[in-house]
Amino acid sequence: MLNFAICDDNVNILDRLQKLLETIFTKNNFEAQVCFKFDNVEDLLTCFDNNKVDVLLLDINLKSNKSGLDIAEQIRKKNKDVYLIFTTAHLEYAMVAYRYKTFDYLPKPITYDRLEDTIKRLFEDIYGLPKKYIKIDNKNTLVDANEIQYICRDGMKLIFHTTSRDYDIYSSFNKIKNQLPENFVRCHKSYIVNTGVIKDVDPVSLTVQFDKNSYCYIGPKYKNQFMEVMKKNGIIE
Repeated sequence: MLNFAICDDNVNILDRLQKLLETIFTKNNFEAQVCFKFDNVEDLLTCFDNNKVDVLLLDINLKSNKSGLDIAEQIRKKNKDVYLIFTTAHLEYAMVAYRYKTFDYLPKPITYDRLEDTIKRLFEDIYGLPKKYIKIDNKNTLVDANEIQYICRDGMKLIFHTTSRDYDIYSSFNKIKNQLPENFVRCHKSYIVNTGVIKDVDPVSLTVQFDKNSYCYIGPKYKNQFMEVMKKNGIIE
């Protein structure tokens, strides 16, 4: 069980972050809990003297004579192993924050999706889960490659269809192809599929089935090469 602590001088933000984290823990079956919430740095520092804290979400701009960066330096002396995640509305602090062995930096306002991506990567880092994350845009949006079923081209957009949600970005297949693992294969002028999660391939209707409600199409131009890949991987005979 991982113990999380949050420090922010805004009580409303503290409450919101706690609710977001608890939702993420429940959704992903993570063994974690928010044990401590602080709106002042004195109580936070005292907590580290007497309690086990594994992860700290720390605001940089605190109503104190010390910033979150100053506090991080003191906390590192008490606990060298705690995972530090900084939060702030001021992007200019981002590079400085990483001096303190920072795991991540979350710009405010913090969104659920951005926070969930960070927590997933944190659990991967701690427990060594075999996941590969793909950066899909310049906002540092990371998607677990194993959860992507297919990528669809729609005009100037690419849609990453995953088991939980869709991600829309303005990009092209050429720009993202080098980031994709080898199990991602083009099957249509508008589709790239993750062969590792395919449930069935119908050569008559030219469809690729991922789950009950998720499928895409095989294009005539790509059919022969795609079917060879499917046979090689044992997906079809």
